[in-house]
Amino acid sequence: MSATLAILTIGVVPVQAVLPLLTEHISEQQITHISLLGKMDPEEVREEYGAEAGEFAIPTRLRDDSLSMVSRTKVERDLQSVIEVLDNQGYDVILLMSTADIRGFVTRNAILVEPQRIIPPLVASIVDGHQVGVIVPVPELMAQQKKKWTVLEKEPYYELAHPFLATEREFIDAGRALLERGADVLMLDCLGFHQQHRDMLQKALDVPVLLSNVLVARLASELLV
Repeated sequence: MSATLAILTIGVVPVQAVLPLLTEHISEQQITHISLLGKMDPEEVREEYGAEAGEFAIPTRLRDDSLSMVSRTKVERDLQSVIEVLDNQGYDVILLMSTADIRGFVTRNAILVEPQRIIPPLVASIVDGHQVGVIVPVPELMAQQKKKWTVLEKEPYYELAHPFLATEREFIDAGRALLERGADVLMLDCLGFHQQHRDMLQKALDVPVLLSNVLVARLASELLV
């Protein structure tokens, strides 16, 4: 019997972009995508998951394409509940597709792939002393990104470029600005970025580009037997 995979996201995530990496190993029929907030009414999300004053908030894209700051505590609580249901349903691998600062989930049987726990040390081992430049989609993510990449030997440089709103010229200009500051490896660490963004930068700037959702999808695919 082939392995089964559940992809779990917080909000709206273009999961189709990584499916080809996974369907090399299993059929699409054996992959389930569950979004905690992605199908909810945006106003309902803001009412039920809105962060209180002083509470740690994480930005999440909703079904109307708006960016909402939601409570990390509430999201972690309900993601754990969903993970328990998926675990009880017998999924072999649960892939948590999120670059948010969330962690600490547990399963009894399924293998849980958490990018927040895996990607920073993996990238640190890959770049090994090179100067990384990170393209960040929105200002709201900047503080989280700076905290995330403290594992790197050299403090990264950062530029903004939105994966859906920036033009091709603006996106390439952000990458070029990082190279001019001294970066020799670029990092795209948002689930809105996908392989066409990586290919665009590599072709225009002739620089290695790491894409976190590809890294984690390839890792998950190795667990599908």
